[in-house]
Amino acid sequence: MNTPETSTNSESRRNFIKKTLTGTALLTVGGILPGFSAKSYGRILGANEKVRLGVMGVNSRGYALASNFALQPNCEVVSISDVDSRAAEKCIKAVEKIQNSKPKDVPDFRNALEDKGVDALIIAAPDHWHAPAAILASKAGKHVYLEKPCSHNPYEGELLVAVAAKYKNVIQMGNQRRSWPNVKQALKDIQDGVIGRPYFAKGWYTNNRASIGIGKEQAVPSWLNYDLWQGPAPRRAYKDNVIHYNWHWFWHWGTGEALNNGTHMLDLMRWGLGVEFPTKVSSSGGRYRYQDDWEAPDTQVINLEFGKDKFMTWEGRSCNSRNIEGSSVGVSFYGEKGTLEYGGGNAYKIYDLDNKIVKDVKNDLVIDPRNKMDPSQALDAFHFQNFVSAIKEGTPLASGIVGGHQSTLLCQLGNIALRSNSILEIDPTNGHIKNNKAAKKLWKREYEKGWEPTL
Repeated sequence: MNTPETSTNSESRRNFIKKTLTGTALLTVGGILPGFSAKSYGRILGANEKVRLGVMGVNSRGYALASNFALQPNCEVVSISDVDSRAAEKCIKAVEKIQNSKPKDVPDFRNALEDKGVDALIIAAPDHWHAPAAILASKAGKHVYLEKPCSHNPYEGELLVAVAAKYKNVIQMGNQRRSWPNVKQALKDIQDGVIGRPYFAKGWYTNNRASIGIGKEQAVPSWLNYDLWQGPAPRRAYKDNVIHYNWHWFWHWGTGEALNNGTHMLDLMRWGLGVEFPTKVSSSGGRYRYQDDWEAPDTQVINLEFGKDKFMTWEGRSCNSRNIEGSSVGVSFYGEKGTLEYGGGNAYKIYDLDNKIVKDVKNDLVIDPRNKMDPSQALDAFHFQNFVSAIKEGTPLASGIVGGHQSTLLCQLGNIALRSNSILEIDPTNGHIKNNKAAKKLWKREYEKGWEPTL
């Protein structure tokens, strides 16, 4: 479903990647093979074989990404960029300890893009920066590992696809489950007809998040470059309940739980059902649990129809953690011959129509989907190695930007349907909204003058 990148490399590089990927299959929880340090790997492979990485945004998920990429034998983190000087300092120390070389402190990631010693940019900044930063990196000749969602709004997603086509760089979205071995096998089982023709998928995410309260305007802290944090978003006064994590719940910067966590499951549902763009989208929900500044829904259901043959639904509950099918996150696929149930980790079960288990694939590692920093370090390394292999060998991406945009768009259309109080009719050839002026206004956002992303 995703379009592979192409490149030409020597036979030696192909052999190198083959050896590296073989090693990846043996990863421990620590992310590297037992008995070897990152420094040892560096000596064996040679510094010239490593992909040199800059990391943008290292307060939470970015800290985990920087640390895990530093563990990879064929990678070196060479620069850390964050608007929070405290987060940058902490991450630099952690990465240096892992790889025995100190990355540069480059507060403004745009300066890192000017460095010819940087091959790729890892982006884990807030959602409103995802596509604009990836576009700037692409123009600078860098490859991109982009945390989900790939964009803040549909306009940015389409622009990012066009940019990747123009500059022909590798852009991998952080839908890491696309590279987890047992998840890949589960989806292959569906495609091989184990449950017959799949026609319905149900996904979910639950948590028990606290109230964010009522924010107060304050002076910008000395450790924060607030202007750069806002970047492409129109300027707003600093409030004490937004940075760092709570920006997720404000439409100005974030995209709600649907894109924060729903992206993963909607991506798997799209993959399993073999669909691209929907024909009809509806959504219901609201901010029900607390009376505070949180704008996005804490409870939401998104329904997506794909013609008359296939349908999917996603349920998100940010403030009520009751599990579904025994798991806080997951997907169930329903077909003519049975059901495949996936609980969010690296495991799945298949049931026949009599509810008897016909296949039970166990978890290799314990996964905590509610861990917002690093729920699955060792498994994520498979996704990182796919990214590296795409750069060096032209290996097809597990979650390239075309498919990444399509999956992200499903969530965005759900939010647009909710915010416009509409049932959306969608063009199945491109995902565009038909005949709804109110909904179309949410296709694109307003930008701070001079910060607009462009092709």
